Amino acid sequence: MLLQARRDGNAAKRFFKRLLNAHGIEPRKIVMDKLGGYGVAHRELIPDAIHDTSHYANNRAEVSHQPTRVRERVMRRFESVHQAQRFLSVHAAVYSLFNLGRHLISAKHNRAFGGRAFASWKCAIGP
Repeated sequence: MLLQARRDGNAAKRFFKRLLNAHGIEPRKIVMDKLGGYGVAHRELIPDAIHDTSHYANNRAEVSHQPTRVRERVMRRFESVHQAQRFLSVHAAVYSLFNLGRHLISAKHNRAFGGRAFASWKCAIGP
């Protein structure tokens, strides 16, 4: 998750550079919305990749961002983009510890996994 104050071509280029450096390989296909800045970054940095902006292709990306948007709405009072970025990067790790996919497991296993998650959390934050 990368938050930026602007959504222009320069911001998109920074985002793509960060992704390319983190993964080290060039993607075959990029699925994003129709924001103009993404096209600029795509043309300049990774012109060989397919840039898919179709409505249904983007649905999966948008649905994956829903929990983040809910958290942003609840914690509206971030003082800066930097503070929001710090919160979201830490929160992603903690959220994955406690988000157990309840619909995929039985109640017995949910209680056991929850107990282990809370024990790990108590260990992490100290006495």
